Amino acid sequence: MSLHASYVLPARAPSRKGSMIHMSKDLQEQVTLLEQQFSVSTEKLKEVTDHFVKELAKGLSKEGGSIPMIPTWVIGWPNGTEKGSFLALDMGGTNLRVCEVIVQGEGKFDIMQSKYRMPQALKTGTKEQLFDFIAESIKTFVDENHPDSKEMLDLGFTFSYPTEQHAIDHGKLLAWTKGFDIPGVEGENIVPFFNEALARKGCNNVRLTTIINDTTGTLIASRYAHPTSQIGVIFGTGCNAAYMEKFGNIPKLDHLDFDAEMPMAINCEWGAFDNEHLVLPRTKYDVEVDEESPRPGQQTFEKMVAGCYLGDIFRRVLVDLHKQGLIFVDQDITKIEDPLAMDASVLSAIEIDPYENLSDVQALFENNFNILTTEQERQLIRRAAELIGTRAARLSACGVSALVRKAEIASCTVGADGSVFNLYPHFQERLAGAIGEILGSEHGEKIKAIPAEDGSGVGAALIAALQAKGLGLTMATLEARTKK
Repeated sequence: MSLHASYVLPARAPSRKGSMIHMSKDLQEQVTLLEQQFSVSTEKLKEVTDHFVKELAKGLSKEGGSIPMIPTWVIGWPNGTEKGSFLALDMGGTNLRVCEVIVQGEGKFDIMQSKYRMPQALKTGTKEQLFDFIAESIKTFVDENHPDSKEMLDLGFTFSYPTEQHAIDHGKLLAWTKGFDIPGVEGENIVPFFNEALARKGCNNVRLTTIINDTTGTLIASRYAHPTSQIGVIFGTGCNAAYMEKFGNIPKLDHLDFDAEMPMAINCEWGAFDNEHLVLPRTKYDVEVDEESPRPGQQTFEKMVAGCYLGDIFRRVLVDLHKQGLIFVDQDITKIEDPLAMDASVLSAIEIDPYENLSDVQALFENNFNILTTEQERQLIRRAAELIGTRAARLSACGVSALVRKAEIASCTVGADGSVFNLYPHFQERLAGAIGEILGSEHGEKIKAIPAEDGSGVGAALIAALQAKGLGLTMATLEARTKK
C-alpha cells in the first residue's frame, strides 16, 4: 500500500497549548494492555533473530523450510566496470514499464523509460495477446529511441509473480496473481512465449537474457551505487530480502559443480518466516488477519510488518475497543468495519499529526469515517498507531540482523526500498535502533540501511549487464555443470 495518504485531511489550524488531558482509567488500562501486546523487548528481538538465522539456513538445505531461499543464478557483484545500454521490463498489475539504462560505470547511469497501461481484457485473454502486447510495447520504445539501430539490446525482465527459476534465463510461472488468469501459462517457462512474441512483432534487435525478482534487482542496483551494500530489502506492500551466499553454504545445490566460495544471490522470500508460529509475538488481531486472509497460515512475518496489513491490524484494534463500549460510543462504525477501510497511510497520517489536541486525527476520522472522537480517544488512537508501526520496524530489524549474522557481515550498507521504509514516519530510526539492540551498539552502527536504487528498472538492467559478463548461470551452463 502506498503511504501517500488518500484521506481527507484538514487545513492547518493553530495548536491549542496545554490541551493534553488526563486519560480516563478505562482507556489508560486499554493503552497499557495494547503496550503489553505490541511492544517487543530486546530479549524477544534476539530470540526471533536466533530462530530467523536457523530458518535461513534450513531454507538453503536439501530438506528446505518455510523460507524458500530461492537461488537467482546471479553469481557476482557489479564492480563499476559495467558499461553499455540495457533494457529493463517491469510488469506490474496495471502498467508495463519499459526502461533503457545506459550504464556508465563507477555507479553512474542514465535512464529513459515509458509506461504502457495494460488493457483489463489482457488479464483474462490468451497468452499470445499478453505477450504480443508486451512485445509491441518494447518495439514501440526501441523504435522511438533507436529508430535506425540494428544493435542487439539485452533485456532483463522483472517478473513480479510467483516464479520458479531453474536458471537466470528460465522462469516457470507457479501461479498468476494481481488479477491475471490467463490459461496455458502457469507451470510453463515464460521465456519462449516472450521470444516468440518478439519474433511475431519483428522486434529482432532485442533478446531476453535474464528473469529477475525486484528484490534481487534492489540488491544489485544498491551495490552498483554503493559498493558497501551487501543486502537488499523491500519494506512496502510486502516485505522481502536478497543477499549473496557462498555456493558451499547452499546444500540444495551440491549437485552442481562450482567453487564453494563462489557467490550466489539468494531471493529469500522471507515473508513466510515462522509460518509454524513458534517465536513471533502474535496478538489476537494478527491471528484474525491471518485467518481471514486469502492464504491462512502463510506469510506470517509479512502479515506483521508489511504495509498491506498494518492498516487492517490497527482497524481491528479500534473495532474491538468499540465493541467493548470503550470508544466511539453510540456511533455507527460501519465504515471502519470494512476490512479494506484502512491502509498504512492512515497510521502514517496519525503519527505525523503535529498538534497537541491531535486535530488532524480528529478531522481524519470525521471526514473519512463519519466518526466523532474525543481528545482522550485520539490519544489512544495515536498510541495504538505508534505501537503497531514501531513493532513492524523492530521485527523487520530481526530479518536484517539475521542476514548479517548468517552471512557473517562485519559492516555494510543495506539497500532498502518500499513505501514503508521510504514514507512511514520514524520507521528508519526505529529499524536502526532495533538492529543496534540485536547486534550490539558497536556492530549495529556498522549496518546502515539507506534508500535503494530502482531495483525493478536499474537493477534488472544491471543484471542483464552482469549476464553479458558471464555472471549469470544459464540453463545451458547448469546442464554442463551438473555432477554425473
